[in-house]
Parts: sequence; C-alpha cells; structure tokens
Amino acid sequence: MSESRQITVSKTGVSKLAILALAVVFAAGLFVVGFDNGHIVNLVFGEIGSADGIDPLVIHEFTHDMRHAAGFPCH
Repeated sequence: MSESRQITVSKTGVSKLAILALAVVFAAGLFVVGFDNGHIVNLVFGEIGSADGIDPLVIHEFTHDMRHAAGFPCH
C-alpha cells in the first residue's frame, strides 16, 4: 500500500505592508523632529491660524531638545 503525507510549510516574517507603514511613520517623525518649523501647523490651520493665537512653532518647541540631541541645528 502507498501512504501519502502532506507537508505544510509555514512562512513567517514581517509583511511588506508593516514595513511600509513603519517607513512612513519613521519619515514623518524625522520630518517633525528635524525639519518642521511651523509647516505642519500651517498645513492644518493655514497661515491665518497664527492670527487666531495658534503658534506655528508649537511642534518645534515640543521637539526642541530632541532636535539638538539628534544633531539637527535649528537656530
């Protein structure tokens, strides 16, 4: 008699979608920490937002020390 066996091979790893999502989050974080000088706030509220009392450099001020620690000059 012949006996048949089924072999199951499982492929484990990180999905390409997860890698893409992580790359997007990393790029956004790099922009916020390293290069944002009010751009994000102006995108959301427009340049008129600063007239309403919204400081466009609020994100810059939150990430100021981290920016210097990472080696980005800002002033």
